[in-house]
Formats: sequence, structure tokens, C-alpha cells
Amino acid sequence: MTHILHRQIRGRLPVAVGGKGVELFDADGRAYIDASGGAAVSCLGHGHPDVIAAIHAQVDKLAYAHTSFFTSAVTEALADRLVQEAPEGLDHVYFVSGGSEAVEAALKMARQYFVEKGEPQRRHIIARQQSYHGNTLGALATGGNAWRRAQFQPLLIETHHIDPCYAYRYQRTGESDAEFAARAAQQLEDKILELGADQVIAFVAEPVVGATLGAVPSVGDYFKRIRAICDKYGVLLILDEVMCGMGRTGTLHACTQDGIVPDLMTIAKGLGGGYQPIGAVLLGHHIFAAFEQGSGFFQHGHTYLGHPVAAAASLAVQDVIKRDRLLDNVQAMGTRLASRLRERFGNNTHIGDIRGRGLFMGLELVADPITKVPFSPELKLNGRIKAEAMKRGLCCYPGGGTIDGRQGDHILLAPPFISTPEVIDAIVERLGDAVDAALGAV
Repeated sequence: MTHILHRQIRGRLPVAVGGKGVELFDADGRAYIDASGGAAVSCLGHGHPDVIAAIHAQVDKLAYAHTSFFTSAVTEALADRLVQEAPEGLDHVYFVSGGSEAVEAALKMARQYFVEKGEPQRRHIIARQQSYHGNTLGALATGGNAWRRAQFQPLLIETHHIDPCYAYRYQRTGESDAEFAARAAQQLEDKILELGADQVIAFVAEPVVGATLGAVPSVGDYFKRIRAICDKYGVLLILDEVMCGMGRTGTLHACTQDGIVPDLMTIAKGLGGGYQPIGAVLLGHHIFAAFEQGSGFFQHGHTYLGHPVAAAASLAVQDVIKRDRLLDNVQAMGTRLASRLRERFGNNTHIGDIRGRGLFMGLELVADPITKVPFSPELKLNGRIKAEAMKRGLCCYPGGGTIDGRQGDHILLAPPFISTPEVIDAIVERLGDAVDAALGAV
């Protein structure tokens, strides 16, 4: 009997009682490799002594002070660190408690920016189909996850969506990466012109699409084209790096690999590594200056923003990543993970695509590799794979509705930055057995 309203009401969840390194332990004594970091959260794994010590020390000093009355030394220090390592031009930070809150705040910043500038007519948000930007109403409306949006549609603000830069499904036969990138980016300009060049607030995108598509990166110069289009029409570019950022793809910020700087960037998950709830928006100087020279405030707020203990945990996480050169390990282990996945699944006719960057990899399953026809949603293949993986002591992150919100299955992997070659090999071995067992039962 439980009094918790769990995500899934039917069925029984194992009880997590501990964690150390890359593993989690349940009340029955079973160990699981956390190959998805929860939802790409646990970048340092579990039970890291440096982070625990930092949390303890901060609680001894100051647990909480409301940000309408005080700032705190540790929160200021974290902001300094984030700005120091941010893409050039992002020079202020707004702290929140998670990714959905970060996206919600970024949307409000974008709207207020134009109000402060004397362009209150701008009201449209453009994003991409099959994106995911969070579960608060504004973030949900912005995202293109059809299944998550469906029952809440009457409550959602009007938003607009273009196709994703999803090469496996959208790139035409014989079309080069450069040609596909140009065609995909052109959809943004077409949509801006359709809505009115002076009516659009922002374009929102994940540099590497996470939960809904399964680690889909852009191709060619797609994001450079997107940046140029936004600049041409004075539209703000909001990059959602909640899942793919903070080192997950091998650089601290995923957009570094695309050679662009956004106007606003949302981060969370790997920021605090799951040790405390935290997220943030990094904003460009022009956004801050519009607020400073205008009303003098940002009209938004949450009770727990800038929480000192969350900031202390996050600062410790970032210190460990830098001290231990873990981004180098993400790159090395990411290369190994991609190689091992191709070795294990390259001849599996039901694995249509293997994609991703760094320790952020996805596999898409298909019933037919030639036509790319997916398995029937009624088979719930992604759920079967998750269950089979758990039986084998592996936590991975399968998802459904990959193609259109209903059809398609994929598996997302996001193991901790501390992973070793032995851990990577074990992940692939257990996942391979789980996929074989799940496919054998359908």
C-alpha cells in the first residue's frame, strides 16, 4: 500500500535504498547500473563524498534565505562560475529548481524583453515537433511532444512548430547534410514570415533532442543557419540544454559543438547531478540590459530559487567535473559507447539508427530496416525493454511515440561521467540481452 500518487499507478516499483558510483541498490539487495542517470541527471553517479560534504557544510552555515530579502555567498559563487564558463555574451544567471521552471522563466524573459524594448506586439513562440521542454503549462505548450500535450491542449497557449532536424526520418535519399540542414532551417524563416516578421518572440530548440526523440543531434550547419535567421528578424534564440548540456555531450555546453551562442540558455539536470533540485537560465547581456534600463526587475519568481544548499551541491559537482577532467572522460567513453553499440547492434535488423554525442546516445527500433516502419504501439516495446533491462540490473531510458507522439520506439542512454571502459561494456552487454529478450517476446 502506498499513499504516493506515482507516475504509474499500476504495478510495483522497487524501493531504492542506496547508491554508490554508477550503481543504485534496492531494498531486495539488487544492484543496477544507472545507465541513464535517471533522466540524464546523475552525471557524477551516486554518493560522491565531495558533494555530500559540500551539502553538509552549507546546511551547517545557512539552509535557506528568501531571495526577495537576501542573496548568499554560495549562490553568487555558482553564478560567477557559470558565467565564467558560459559561451561569450551570456553574463547573468537566473536560478530555479529544475528544467521545466527554467524553460518557463526563459519564455517569460523573452516576452518581457520585447515589452521593455517597446515591441509588445511580439507574441509568437516557435519550436519543433517531437521536442520536449518540460511539463509546466508554458513549457508543455512550447514542446512538440504530442502525447504529453494531448489531454492538456485546451489549457495550452498557442505555439507553432516546424519539423525537427531529424536526419534518420527526414533526410531525403541522396540529400547531403548541408542540403538537408538548409532545407530544415528554411522552415523557421518560412514560419516567421507566415506569422509576421515583427510578431515572433523566440525560437526554442534542444541542440541534441533528448527524451522525445532519443539523442538526435543536428547535421551540417543547421544551427548556424538558425542563428542567422533569428538575427535577421530580431527573434530570440532559446536553447534548451536541460538534458543535453553541462557536459553530457562532451563539452560543457552542447551548443559549443554547433558554433553558436543563444540569447537564452536553460540548464538543469547535470548542473546539480541530482544531489539537489536546481536549474538555471543563462541570459545574454542585451536581455539583462533591457530589464536594467527599463522596469528594473524581472516579473517572475519562485520560493526556492537561488537555494543555498542546491547552489552548494551544484558548485561541488562542477568543481569535481573540472578537477577530475571528466569532460575528457565523457569524450573518451562516448567514443567507446558509440563503438560498442555499433558492434553489438550493427547487425540487428530491428535497430534502425544509432545516434548521439558523447555520453548521450540513442537507438531507434524498427520493424523493418528498409521501410523504417516502426513496431505497433500496442506492443509497448519500449516498456518491455525497460522491464527486461531492470531484470538484468540495468536502468536505461526507453521511450515511445518517437515518430509522431504515438508510433516509434527508442532507447536513451546517458551514463555517469565517471564511467569506465568496464562499465560501458557491461551497459552494452546487458542492454543487448534485454533488447533480444524483448524482441523475442513480440
